[in-house]
Amino acid sequence: MRQATAMANAAGLVAGYALDSLLGDPRRWHPVAGFGRAAGALERRIYRPERSAGAAFTALAVGAPVLFGAAAGLATRRHPVARAALVAAGTWTVLGGRTLRHESRLMARALQAGDLPAARGRLNHLCGRDPSALDEPELARATVESVAENTSDAVVAPLVWGAVAGLPGLLGYRAANTLDAMVGHRSPRYARFGTPAARLDDLLNLVPARLTGLLTVAVAPAAHGDRAAARRVWRRDRNDHPSPNAGQCEAAMAGALGVRLGGRNVYFGREETRPFLGDGPRPEARHLKRAARISGAVGLAALGLAAAYPVTVGRLAGATGRAALRALGGARPGSGRAAGSGR
Repeated sequence: MRQATAMANAAGLVAGYALDSLLGDPRRWHPVAGFGRAAGALERRIYRPERSAGAAFTALAVGAPVLFGAAAGLATRRHPVARAALVAAGTWTVLGGRTLRHESRLMARALQAGDLPAARGRLNHLCGRDPSALDEPELARATVESVAENTSDAVVAPLVWGAVAGLPGLLGYRAANTLDAMVGHRSPRYARFGTPAARLDDLLNLVPARLTGLLTVAVAPAAHGDRAAARRVWRRDRNDHPSPNAGQCEAAMAGALGVRLGGRNVYFGREETRPFLGDGPRPEARHLKRAARISGAVGLAALGLAAAYPVTVGRLAGATGRAALRALGGARPGSGRAAGSGR
């Protein structure tokens, strides 16, 4: 039974990844958009400018999808085909790899055509910066940084949590990441209320972001990048970024492309100055297709690891845990020699 469940989870991850690669995000009735509307309604009911209110909001908004995924998992524990179908649907829903690569290529075309108005109009599909005064290098930089970070957020992290925790992991991670995008940014309204969601997202991305950095280094030659340079920049610059996770991805991408990222970012109503990551010139339009190619290669590598996990490390960890529980059960008071019966 456990072998069938592990195989079903692995098959569902592969099938969901294939659906995302072929179809991309659903154009209408996207479940993540529906979750966002429900979370917005919940926020309006319980908002207070306090961390305790934000913690309650985060617990409810993330807990509900996790409980739904757990219930669906229990309902299909003896039906591996149904389990695989559910995991496939969940994986397709939470992944965003195809859309991310598509947006990077669209930005590259607009910049190569010299159409700055069109390029500025597309930037909000990738990040929340104010594009009104950005030139080609800054638009290209924003795109490369967004592709690097979102390769972790929208591809690697969902696969990692799907491999570790199945459907509850997939849905819980996407819920937390969506909340971070909604309330986790710095603003007067969310300075305290949004902190729990932002911290949860940081925690859930600690391992995936570092895995993304390592995989970016490994696949750098897929986009004619220098693996040694990517590793050097990643090791040197990854901790300079103010985010505990984004620097892992952006530094590796900067090294793989041979460009320099970072600088002044202007958002609507605020600005930030980020440290430089990498060596070489500022990004140009020609770097965006290479960034998309690296993102795709990282996604495939992460899929291989995620699909292998349930039937290898996951099974071993489960067997070890069950053996430990049995050993503890055998040592309970009153259980014969282990309890010191004196016989």
